[in-house]
Amino acid sequence: MRTLPLLLSLAILPGMASAQQNSSPERDKRSEGVVKRGDHVMGFSHEGTTHHFRLFNDGGEIDVTATDPKDKTSIDQIRTHLGHIVKMFASGNFKAPMLIHDTNPPGTATMTRLKEQIRYEFSETDRGARIRLVTSSPETTDSVHAFLLFQIVDHRTHDVPTIADELPQK
Repeated sequence: MRTLPLLLSLAILPGMASAQQNSSPERDKRSEGVVKRGDHVMGFSHEGTTHHFRLFNDGGEIDVTATDPKDKTSIDQIRTHLGHIVKMFASGNFKAPMLIHDTNPPGTATMTRLKEQIRYEFSETDRGARIRLVTSSPETTDSVHAFLLFQIVDHRTHDVPTIADELPQK
């Protein structure tokens, strides 16, 4: 059951990487819309922040930081937004990503249906915050990976779409 979603993800990864590198007027317009809607929904600017989406064997991570370590306003807004997102996602509410991306991101239907099988852990970082998504079944892991892969592409983060055991130490 888990093989098909993983094969589909592997099949689209080269196209996803290409989509991040190759711009087209349609892709640029879509990206502009994501940024504009995202700034409104999230309450902070894409220009002053950096988003990262990471895939782990047991789920993944959303990490948002202020570009300027002295930008207390953005740091506070990031923490407020991600704190709110944790509560929404834990209750199966994925309206914020829908509003930002103007589509339902892949994986959210399963993440909603199996919300009890996903733990959302919020933590503050020096320049923002992160959400760790910890899954307890292959189906929820696949749905979280699909969701995060979509975020990598739509936010143009250039994060590596590979699954790791954990975040490498610096």
